[in-house]
Amino acid sequence: MKRISFQVTTLFFTVTLLLSGCATIVSRSTSQLYIHTSPAGAGIIIINKKGKEVYKGISPTTVVLQSGAGFFSKATYQVKLSYPGFADRNIPVNYKMNGWYWGNLLIGGVIGMLIVDPATGAMWKIQDPVVDETFDKATALLKNNPTLNIVNIHDVSKEGQTRLVRLN
Repeated sequence: MKRISFQVTTLFFTVTLLLSGCATIVSRSTSQLYIHTSPAGAGIIIINKKGKEVYKGISPTTVVLQSGAGFFSKATYQVKLSYPGFADRNIPVNYKMNGWYWGNLLIGGVIGMLIVDPATGAMWKIQDPVVDETFDKATALLKNNPTLNIVNIHDVSKEGQTRLVRLN
């Protein structure tokens, strides 16, 4: 009886190891991206590599994104941040090879390395899981906030004076 139980247990673990991927077991096929802006309340749109909008909201937030974009294909995203009166920001979100993927050489086997991890996307992990952007006065849009500065002509450089246009 003990011999049959041992054989069943051994068979179960062998099949489990052969049909699994190391990165799939240890990590996930999704990644969390934390988005913080200063000031808070910036509009967020996340677009995947196919141009499809996968998230729309406001900061701060945490978004769960798929790590893979197909068999052996890593995901990439564009995070578009917008805040009234400031220039929009586009931040790329890239993925890199998950170190646990190479664990298939030890415990996941060929099936884990060539099928399971590439199919689930667990072979990829996010490069930088934090987007932290500051909208400051230096990045304000001048076209949305036009200004008029009156200066003395003697305070303008000679080069600047050559570009002046007489209005009267």
